[in-house]
Amino acid sequence: MTTIHGIRNCDTMKRAFAWLKNHEVDYTFHDYKKAGVTEAMLESWASQVGWEKLLNTRGTTWRKLSEQDRDSVDSRKALRLMQQQPSLIKRPVLIHGKKLLVGFDESAYETVLG
Repeated sequence: MTTIHGIRNCDTMKRAFAWLKNHEVDYTFHDYKKAGVTEAMLESWASQVGWEKLLNTRGTTWRKLSEQDRDSVDSRKALRLMQQQPSLIKRPVLIHGKKLLVGFDESAYETVLG
């Protein structure tokens, strides 16, 4: 079973969707902007790849945060911010069996799904 988590209208997500379609990979899509993301999901992902990899500090949502929110980010604060504002989660998050990939990288997708 393959599940891809993200936001439908994100350009990176569109590239990932196209790759999955072109490689005929069946998947389930979880739009965490609409459906939300649980604390348990975030904790599980962070335990596998680290909260630093999950937190999208390059996007506009990060830049719009107050200086106080951006300062002194640690695991607890990062997970809370990502749960409150799912746009702060780097996209896509792809789960295939026990493998978890964050971000879109064709070679990683090929290795895990190819």
